[in-house]
Amino acid sequence: MAELKERLLPPKPASAINLRDSSFRPSASGRQPFQGVDVLGLKKRGQGLRSWIRVDVSGNSQIIEVDKFSMMRRCDLPARDLRLLDPLFVYPSTILGREKAIVVNLEQIRCIITADEVLLLNSLDSYVLQYVVELQRRLTAAGVNEVWQSEGDTNRRRSRNFDNVFGNTSPDYLPFEFRALEVALEAACTFLDSQAAELEIEAYPLLDELTSKISTLNLERVRRLKSRLVALTRRVQKVRDEIEQLMDDDGDMAEMYLTEKKSRMEASFYGDQSVLGYRSNDIQSISAPVSPVSSPPDTRKLEKSLSIARSRHESMRSSDSTTDSVEELEMLLEAYFVVIDSTLNKLTSLKEYIDDTEDFINIQLDNVRNQLIQFELLLTTATFVVAIFGVVAGIFGMNFTIPFFDEPAAFKWVLIITGVCGIIIFCAFVWFFKYRRLMPL
Repeated sequence: MAELKERLLPPKPASAINLRDSSFRPSASGRQPFQGVDVLGLKKRGQGLRSWIRVDVSGNSQIIEVDKFSMMRRCDLPARDLRLLDPLFVYPSTILGREKAIVVNLEQIRCIITADEVLLLNSLDSYVLQYVVELQRRLTAAGVNEVWQSEGDTNRRRSRNFDNVFGNTSPDYLPFEFRALEVALEAACTFLDSQAAELEIEAYPLLDELTSKISTLNLERVRRLKSRLVALTRRVQKVRDEIEQLMDDDGDMAEMYLTEKKSRMEASFYGDQSVLGYRSNDIQSISAPVSPVSSPPDTRKLEKSLSIARSRHESMRSSDSTTDSVEELEMLLEAYFVVIDSTLNKLTSLKEYIDDTEDFINIQLDNVRNQLIQFELLLTTATFVVAIFGVVAGIFGMNFTIPFFDEPAAFKWVLIITGVCGIIIFCAFVWFFKYRRLMPL
């Protein structure tokens, strides 16, 4: 990884430089100004050039500098598709199948996949470097397998018979564009799953701490955690919807089979050339003297029927190959759809756990609020009972004389009678509160 990073860092001012010949020169501060964005590889003023990493079918990689319009002509893409790859803007995840290329924008992986090469924006992001390394490893391993399988006619026939009987589902037999797309999907799904795992590791202890101790600091941390969860869920949901949309549309999946379209175009090109050569031979034969012996009409009819049957067989074979390619791509997308759906389920479970924690906290707060209300109710009742003593004291404190004041035990009887009446009134209030279920039994 370190060697590839040194090779991919600032490019030389040549049009195409091999990765092994480039060197790394760190900045004076020793710190990257923008994480994940190569400032030197961005759009240059006056030239309109961008630095791209090119990986071919053999796994060879190099850095090239191509302007926008040359890239549009090279890949036959409109400007709006290239705008999706601009690192200065944030666009949702997108997979677009075009006539000669596949535009992939999955998290940090932003590339253009053709039948012969993969073009990525030159970036310092570790995920981009890992994508290049993994793609080169798989392409190199696939090339070794192909060479090993090509040794010996017997082994090759057996492998063909085995593939015909059981079906060829090995990823080494996928076309180049599907291998590159698979690595991009794997990188995006792995990145999102790792972020979801980190969020889970951080979330569950924090939520447990919040349930045991409700404080402003813990509530603020949970709020930030929930914001990150919502943002990550949207990104995962967008990738999942994009894969599901491709799986639901067979036309889009057939459009992404670039190798087959290229081979068809080449076959049609050579076929047109052969037809033109055949017609020129016919013109030369017309100028030659006519043979007195002509072919019978039955032979002409037979040749015509054989040509019609041959064309039908070729069309059926091409349609079957298209169906098989769609099935291969559908199986590939389905595998990563399961992965990204599992990540989405993790985030959904975490969101439900957060919601359950919030409900539990709300229940606790409601319980505390109810206890305060009950205490306030009892305190108000006790205050009312104490006020009775004040009323009695106010009555006996009036400026008048009665014989009851001359009794020595009068003060004691007044206190006893007033206290008993206050206790009876208080018990009556408590019984009424329980009867009305204003207090727990």
